[in-house]
Amino acid sequence: MTRTHNEKGPRLAAVAKPAGLSNNEAELELIRRVSLRDRIALRELYVLYHRRLSRFLMRLTQRQDLAEEVINDTLLVVWNTADRFRGDSRVSTWIVGIAYRRALKSIRRRRSFESLELEANDTLVGSEGMQACELQQWIEGALDELPIEQRLCLELAYVLGHSCEEIAAITSCPVNTVKTRLFHARRKLCVLLPRMAGIP
Repeated sequence: MTRTHNEKGPRLAAVAKPAGLSNNEAELELIRRVSLRDRIALRELYVLYHRRLSRFLMRLTQRQDLAEEVINDTLLVVWNTADRFRGDSRVSTWIVGIAYRRALKSIRRRRSFESLELEANDTLVGSEGMQACELQQWIEGALDELPIEQRLCLELAYVLGHSCEEIAAITSCPVNTVKTRLFHARRKLCVLLPRMAGIP
């Protein structure tokens, strides 16, 4: 790992994108290099994806150790299967899909369904006052009551910004299933949030 100047702790330096390449093209080149067993390319992918995957996984598990375990598992899968990636989807869709499946396996293996919690939207976390804190608790409680598949779809759509088509690729299910999960999740939240707030 390398350090950037004026940092208090060890952090990985940002990876520069080659001039003239889009993000996906640059990542495709990294995948090509990884398929040739280039460890430096794998490290660059780790730098690119660690923060994104960590935020996503921490919202699902609330456990840093489990999030790091899934990230490492994900990059190991990338290392072992990069030669099979044909570019039918964006690299980000492929990698997040691997992380999604690894997370589900880890969560189910540890039988943590009942204790899983999602953080409220970042805009609420920074809010001040008791009302914002209560609203955050209501949202967390309501999200906690949703089936895990619906919560994951909400996270992929509204936190990571994936389209329904990309979520379908990530979760290996039809687009209509994704839309149905999002529909039911939003409808349930409309019922659960007033209940959490004590509104009859």
